[in-house]
Amino acid sequence: MSMRRWATPLLLCGALIGQAVASEAVQPARMPRLALVIDDLGQNPARDQRVLELPGPVALAILPDTRHAATLAEQAHRAGKTVLLHMPMAPAGGRFAWHPQLPHDELERRLDAALAAVPHVSGVNNHMGSAMTEQPQAMAWLMGELQRRHLFFLDSRTSPRTVAAANAQRVALASLSRDIFLDNDPSAEAVAERFRAAIALAREQGSVVVIGHPHGSTLALLERELPRLAEQGIEWIGIDQMIATRSNRAMAAHGKGGIYR
Repeated sequence: MSMRRWATPLLLCGALIGQAVASEAVQPARMPRLALVIDDLGQNPARDQRVLELPGPVALAILPDTRHAATLAEQAHRAGKTVLLHMPMAPAGGRFAWHPQLPHDELERRLDAALAAVPHVSGVNNHMGSAMTEQPQAMAWLMGELQRRHLFFLDSRTSPRTVAAANAQRVALASLSRDIFLDNDPSAEAVAERFRAAIALAREQGSVVVIGHPHGSTLALLERELPRLAEQGIEWIGIDQMIATRSNRAMAAHGKGGIYR
Protein backbone atom coordinates (compact mmCIF):
# COMPACT_ATOMS: atom_id res chain seq x y z
CA MET A 1 0.00 0.00 0.00
CA SER A 2 1.35 3.44 -0.92
CA MET A 3 1.99 6.20 1.59
CA ARG A 4 -0.63 8.30 -0.24
CA ARG A 5 -3.34 5.72 0.62
CA TRP A 6 -2.42 5.99 4.34
CA ALA A 7 -2.30 9.76 4.34
CA THR A 8 -6.01 10.55 4.16
CA PRO A 9 -7.09 8.27 7.08
CA LEU A 10 -4.23 9.52 9.21
CA LEU A 11 -5.07 13.13 8.50
CA LEU A 12 -8.74 12.45 9.29
CA CYS A 13 -7.85 10.68 12.54
CA GLY A 14 -5.57 13.55 13.53
CA ALA A 15 -8.29 16.07 12.77
CA LEU A 16 -10.83 14.18 14.90
CA ILE A 17 -8.42 13.94 17.83
CA GLY A 18 -7.70 17.64 17.51
CA GLN A 19 -11.42 18.42 17.50
CA ALA A 20 -11.96 16.23 20.59
CA VAL A 21 -9.11 17.91 22.46
CA ALA A 22 -10.39 21.34 21.46
CA SER A 23 -13.93 20.38 22.47
CA GLU A 24 -12.71 19.11 25.84
CA ALA A 25 -10.74 22.32 26.33
CA VAL A 26 -13.80 24.51 25.86
CA GLN A 27 -16.13 22.43 28.06
CA PRO A 28 -17.42 24.64 30.89
CA ALA A 29 -16.34 23.75 34.41
CA ARG A 30 -18.85 21.71 36.36
CA MET A 31 -21.32 23.82 38.30
CA PRO A 32 -20.88 23.91 42.07
CA ARG A 33 -23.13 21.30 43.64
CA LEU A 34 -25.46 21.35 46.64
CA ALA A 35 -27.12 18.44 48.47
CA LEU A 36 -29.88 19.06 51.01
CA VAL A 37 -31.11 16.96 53.94
CA ILE A 38 -34.00 17.89 56.22
CA ASP A 39 -33.71 16.34 59.70
CA ASP A 40 -36.16 15.62 62.54
CA LEU A 41 -39.05 14.50 60.35
CA GLY A 42 -42.02 12.30 61.21
CA GLN A 43 -43.40 14.49 63.99
CA ASN A 44 -45.77 16.83 62.17
CA PRO A 45 -47.63 15.83 58.96
CA ALA A 46 -48.17 19.42 57.78
CA ARG A 47 -44.47 20.27 58.01
CA ASP A 48 -43.49 16.90 56.57
CA GLN A 49 -45.74 17.55 53.57
CA ARG A 50 -44.03 20.87 52.90
CA VAL A 51 -40.69 19.04 52.80
CA LEU A 52 -42.09 16.43 50.41
CA GLU A 53 -43.29 19.21 48.13
CA LEU A 54 -39.88 20.88 47.80
CA PRO A 55 -39.16 20.80 44.07
CA GLY A 56 -36.02 18.67 43.89
CA PRO A 57 -33.91 15.87 45.38
CA VAL A 58 -34.24 16.69 49.06
CA ALA A 59 -33.36 13.79 51.40
CA LEU A 60 -35.65 13.19 54.36
CA ALA A 61 -34.07 12.15 57.69
CA ILE A 62 -36.85 10.54 59.72
CA LEU A 63 -36.79 9.95 63.46
CA PRO A 64 -37.73 6.35 64.29
CA ASP A 65 -39.64 7.14 67.47
CA THR A 66 -42.15 9.51 65.87
CA ARG A 67 -45.80 8.78 65.26
CA HIS A 68 -45.69 9.34 61.51
CA ALA A 69 -42.27 7.81 60.73
CA ALA A 70 -43.43 4.82 58.68
CA THR A 71 -46.13 6.75 56.82
CA LEU A 72 -43.75 9.53 55.87
CA ALA A 73 -41.09 7.06 54.74
CA GLU A 74 -43.64 5.38 52.47
CA GLN A 75 -44.72 8.74 51.04
CA ALA A 76 -41.14 9.83 50.47
CA HIS A 77 -40.28 6.55 48.75
CA ARG A 78 -43.27 6.86 46.42
CA ALA A 79 -42.20 10.43 45.62
CA GLY A 80 -38.70 9.28 44.67
CA LYS A 81 -37.03 10.98 47.63
CA THR A 82 -34.05 9.56 49.53
CA VAL A 83 -35.00 8.30 53.01
CA LEU A 84 -32.51 8.39 55.89
CA LEU A 85 -32.85 6.91 59.34
CA HIS A 86 -32.21 9.84 61.68
CA MET A 87 -30.66 7.68 64.40
CA PRO A 88 -30.90 9.11 67.92
CA MET A 89 -27.57 9.17 69.73
CA ALA A 90 -26.51 10.55 73.10
CA PRO A 91 -27.38 13.03 74.42
CA ALA A 92 -30.67 12.18 72.66
CA GLY A 93 -33.01 9.97 74.66
CA GLY A 94 -35.70 7.45 73.87
CA ARG A 95 -35.96 3.72 73.26
CA PHE A 96 -33.82 3.77 70.11
CA ALA A 97 -31.07 6.08 71.32
CA TRP A 98 -27.46 4.95 71.43
CA HIS A 99 -25.52 5.78 74.61
CA PRO A 100 -21.85 5.09 75.36
CA GLN A 101 -22.58 2.85 78.36
CA LEU A 102 -24.83 0.45 76.42
CA PRO A 103 -23.43 -3.03 75.64
CA HIS A 104 -22.81 -3.99 72.04
CA ASP A 105 -25.82 -6.31 71.77
CA GLU A 106 -28.15 -3.53 72.94
CA LEU A 107 -26.71 -1.10 70.37
CA GLU A 108 -27.38 -3.70 67.70
CA ARG A 109 -30.91 -4.34 68.94
CA ARG A 110 -31.71 -0.62 68.89
CA LEU A 111 -30.31 -0.20 65.39
CA ASP A 112 -32.39 -3.13 64.14
CA ALA A 113 -35.52 -1.72 65.77
CA ALA A 114 -34.93 1.77 64.37
CA LEU A 115 -34.42 0.44 60.84
CA ALA A 116 -37.63 -1.57 61.17
CA ALA A 117 -39.50 1.60 62.20
CA VAL A 118 -38.42 3.56 59.10
CA PRO A 119 -38.90 1.61 55.84
CA HIS A 120 -37.08 2.28 52.56
CA VAL A 121 -33.94 3.61 54.24
CA SER A 122 -30.89 4.22 52.00
CA GLY A 123 -28.65 5.63 54.71
CA VAL A 124 -28.27 6.76 58.30
CA ASN A 125 -27.36 10.06 59.92
CA ASN A 126 -27.05 10.89 63.59
CA HIS A 127 -29.69 12.80 65.51
CA MET A 128 -27.76 14.79 68.11
CA GLY A 129 -24.93 12.37 68.92
CA SER A 130 -22.24 14.70 70.21
CA ALA A 131 -21.44 12.18 72.96
CA MET A 132 -21.83 9.05 70.83
CA THR A 133 -20.02 9.95 67.62
CA GLU A 134 -16.85 10.43 69.69
CA GLN A 135 -16.80 6.71 70.59
CA PRO A 136 -14.24 4.92 68.35
CA GLN A 137 -15.34 1.33 69.01
CA ALA A 138 -19.05 1.99 68.57
CA MET A 139 -18.51 4.02 65.41
CA ALA A 140 -16.19 1.39 63.94
CA TRP A 141 -18.81 -1.29 64.55
CA LEU A 142 -21.60 0.88 63.12
CA MET A 143 -19.74 1.58 59.88
CA GLY A 144 -18.99 -2.09 59.37
CA GLU A 145 -22.63 -2.93 60.02
CA LEU A 146 -23.86 -0.29 57.55
CA GLN A 147 -21.42 -1.65 54.99
CA ARG A 148 -22.91 -5.12 55.48
CA ARG A 149 -26.43 -3.74 55.04
CA HIS A 150 -25.47 -1.66 51.96
CA LEU A 151 -26.43 1.63 53.63
CA PHE A 152 -24.49 4.90 53.55
CA PHE A 153 -23.67 7.19 56.47
CA LEU A 154 -23.96 10.96 56.77
CA ASP A 155 -22.04 12.43 59.69
CA SER A 156 -24.07 15.37 60.97
CA ARG A 157 -20.89 16.54 62.76
CA THR A 158 -22.55 17.58 65.99
CA SER A 159 -19.16 17.29 67.74
CA PRO A 160 -15.80 18.66 66.57
CA ARG A 161 -14.32 15.42 67.95
CA THR A 162 -16.49 13.10 65.89
CA VAL A 163 -14.78 9.94 64.65
CA ALA A 164 -17.79 8.72 62.67
CA ALA A 165 -16.72 9.89 59.22
CA ALA A 166 -13.13 8.77 59.80
CA ASN A 167 -14.32 5.26 60.64
CA ALA A 168 -16.58 5.22 57.59
CA GLN A 169 -13.65 6.24 55.41
CA ARG A 170 -11.42 3.49 56.85
CA VAL A 171 -13.80 0.76 55.70
CA ALA A 172 -14.60 2.52 52.41
CA LEU A 173 -18.23 2.94 53.41
CA ALA A 174 -20.17 5.31 51.16
CA SER A 175 -20.38 8.41 53.35
CA LEU A 176 -20.55 12.18 53.60
CA SER A 177 -20.09 14.90 56.19
CA ARG A 178 -22.31 17.89 56.76
CA ASP A 179 -20.84 21.29 55.89
CA ILE A 180 -23.59 23.75 56.87
CA PHE A 181 -26.43 23.69 59.38
CA LEU A 182 -29.03 26.15 58.10
CA ASP A 183 -30.91 26.86 61.28
CA ASN A 184 -29.09 26.48 64.57
CA ASP A 185 -30.60 29.95 64.92
CA PRO A 186 -34.06 29.58 63.32
CA SER A 187 -34.71 33.28 62.86
CA ALA A 188 -35.45 34.21 59.26
CA GLU A 189 -32.43 36.50 59.05
CA ALA A 190 -30.03 33.87 60.41
CA VAL A 191 -31.38 31.14 58.10
CA ALA A 192 -30.97 33.43 55.09
CA GLU A 193 -27.38 34.20 56.13
CA ARG A 194 -26.53 30.51 56.48
CA PHE A 195 -28.06 29.77 53.08
CA ARG A 196 -25.86 32.47 51.53
CA ALA A 197 -22.89 30.90 53.33
CA ALA A 198 -23.80 27.51 51.84
CA ILE A 199 -23.87 28.96 48.31
CA ALA A 200 -20.51 30.65 48.89
CA LEU A 201 -18.97 27.44 50.22
CA ALA A 202 -20.26 25.45 47.24
CA ARG A 203 -18.51 27.91 44.93
CA GLU A 204 -15.33 27.81 47.00
CA GLN A 205 -14.89 24.04 47.34
CA GLY A 206 -17.10 22.77 44.50
CA SER A 207 -19.82 21.19 46.64
CA VAL A 208 -21.72 21.68 49.87
CA VAL A 209 -23.80 19.35 52.07
CA VAL A 210 -26.54 21.27 53.86
CA ILE A 211 -28.74 20.11 56.73
CA GLY A 212 -31.87 21.96 57.77
CA HIS A 213 -34.85 21.32 60.03
CA PRO A 214 -38.59 21.77 59.41
CA HIS A 215 -38.82 25.20 61.03
CA GLY A 216 -41.25 27.58 59.36
CA SER A 217 -38.44 30.01 58.58
CA THR A 218 -36.29 27.29 57.00
CA LEU A 219 -39.09 25.90 54.85
CA ALA A 220 -40.14 29.37 53.69
CA LEU A 221 -36.59 30.16 52.61
CA LEU A 222 -36.16 26.84 50.81
CA GLU A 223 -39.47 27.17 49.00
CA ARG A 224 -38.34 30.59 47.79
CA GLU A 225 -34.66 29.95 47.05
CA LEU A 226 -34.33 26.37 45.82
CA PRO A 227 -36.04 27.10 42.47
CA ARG A 228 -33.47 29.88 41.95
CA LEU A 229 -30.36 27.72 42.43
CA ALA A 230 -29.80 27.03 38.73
CA GLU A 231 -29.90 30.70 37.80
CA GLN A 232 -27.28 31.28 40.52
CA GLY A 233 -25.05 28.66 38.90
CA ILE A 234 -25.63 25.98 41.57
CA GLU A 235 -26.63 22.40 40.73
CA TRP A 236 -28.92 20.78 43.30
CA ILE A 237 -28.17 17.04 43.38
CA GLY A 238 -29.27 14.02 45.35
CA ILE A 239 -27.31 12.72 48.29
CA ASP A 240 -26.24 9.66 46.28
CA GLN A 241 -24.79 11.89 43.58
CA MET A 242 -22.96 13.88 46.23
CA ILE A 243 -21.40 10.70 47.60
CA ALA A 244 -20.11 9.97 44.09
CA THR A 245 -18.97 13.58 43.64
CA ARG A 246 -16.88 13.56 46.82
CA SER A 247 -15.70 9.95 46.52
CA ASN A 248 -15.53 9.62 50.33
CA ARG A 249 -12.91 12.38 50.59
CA ALA A 250 -12.98 14.89 53.41
CA MET A 251 -13.41 18.57 52.71
CA ALA A 252 -10.73 20.94 53.98
CA ALA A 253 -12.70 21.85 57.12
CA HIS A 254 -12.95 18.18 58.10
CA GLY A 255 -9.49 16.87 57.31
CA LYS A 256 -6.29 17.22 55.34
CA GLY A 257 -5.53 15.77 51.93
CA GLY A 258 -9.01 14.23 51.79
CA ILE A 259 -8.42 12.21 54.98
CA TYR A 260 -10.69 12.84 57.95
CA ARG A 261 -9.02 13.92 61.15
